[in-house]
Amino acid sequence: MYRNRLLSDRLVRLSAAFPVVVVSGARQVGKTTLLRHAFPQHDYVVFDASLDQENARREPDLFLKNHPSPVILDEIQYAPEVVSAIKRRVDRGGGAPGQFLLTGSQQWQVLRSMAESLAGRVAFLDLQGFSLPELGAAASGWLPAWLESGENGTADFLAWSRQARRYEGGLQEWLWRGFLPRATEIGQNLVADFWRGYHRTYVERDARLAGDVNDWQEFGRFVRLMSALTAQEINFSQLGREIGMTPQTARRWLKAMEATFQWFELPAFSGNPTKRVSARPKGHLADTGLACHHAGISSPRTLGGHPLYGALFETAMVCEVMKQSATLAAQPAFHHWRAAGGGEVDLLLERDGVLHPFEIKLTANPGGRMASGLRAFRAAHPRRKVAAGALICAVAEPRWIAEDVFAIPWNLLG
Repeated sequence: MYRNRLLSDRLVRLSAAFPVVVVSGARQVGKTTLLRHAFPQHDYVVFDASLDQENARREPDLFLKNHPSPVILDEIQYAPEVVSAIKRRVDRGGGAPGQFLLTGSQQWQVLRSMAESLAGRVAFLDLQGFSLPELGAAASGWLPAWLESGENGTADFLAWSRQARRYEGGLQEWLWRGFLPRATEIGQNLVADFWRGYHRTYVERDARLAGDVNDWQEFGRFVRLMSALTAQEINFSQLGREIGMTPQTARRWLKAMEATFQWFELPAFSGNPTKRVSARPKGHLADTGLACHHAGISSPRTLGGHPLYGALFETAMVCEVMKQSATLAAQPAFHHWRAAGGGEVDLLLERDGVLHPFEIKLTANPGGRMASGLRAFRAAHPRRKVAAGALICAVAEPRWIAEDVFAIPWNLLG
């Protein structure tokens, strides 16, 4: 069964405006399915690391002559020579839109070079695993309505949210399965097998091709450790000591995880653009299902009592906000904030000069004390335009818990 993706309309609009559109994301997030569903009449070719498909790497211009546009080229990172041939074709063709649709599961140098050489003629779209609106067959999520509710979060959002639908699946089941399409569809008794195969393929193939990984077993142990450190600030010196490697190696391997969309970081926010990189970033594994597999959590029921439960909930909701924000016309910036005195905000969304703070707590009964970090952030930045704070939690009904802090149910849909 095909699930409509929130980015489908944006993909079609980009293809109607740009000669080349690149859909990037981790393996098995649904890139190919999305493209073939949106453009069923297009020619389609998938590349492979071990096979030179139709001599594409040796004779890229001849390959494209045999596959005239419009064409979908899947996993383009395995045939980087084709990228130069695409550029030549686009240059000769005058920039007609919709010629090439590419997918890639690595943030690699060739695509960055492509962005530079085809500036203004290539668009990039990052696809993640299923969002809650996609799982719940909803047209949108709650985030656009929250952002549009105004700088101070008007009462209109309260009325809107009480009428909105809820995702009907359970929280622990959602976190345990994760967000990849296949993991959400198979029987519960097969989920562990899926993630075991996913980890093995990723470590032994994707990561080896993406970066300097010469010890697969050690890198696999590193990935498992990073799963346990999701939703934490990253200290590379401490990380290196804990796993017996140099900070440089830890940093390099984490970059390999980022390059393959398995890990992302939120830079620290200081209020001074020149200092945002000086504080520690906060890291998140891209999928809680993989984290549960690495932690040996055998079922959704056992997740409830696991020490990682709260961290996995935070990671999942950060991912959810980012997925829903991808539908916005202009992409916001994301940060986290931690004060020297201990006050913190899990996620900051910066859009049109307005800061939208989010705190994420695994509680069904939120109180005013849980808004202390949001209040501390507002007090620390009196000259910045700070919107009403949102506390994303397991509350049954949305409500205000403070004058400027609103509790949003985790399963709220659009």
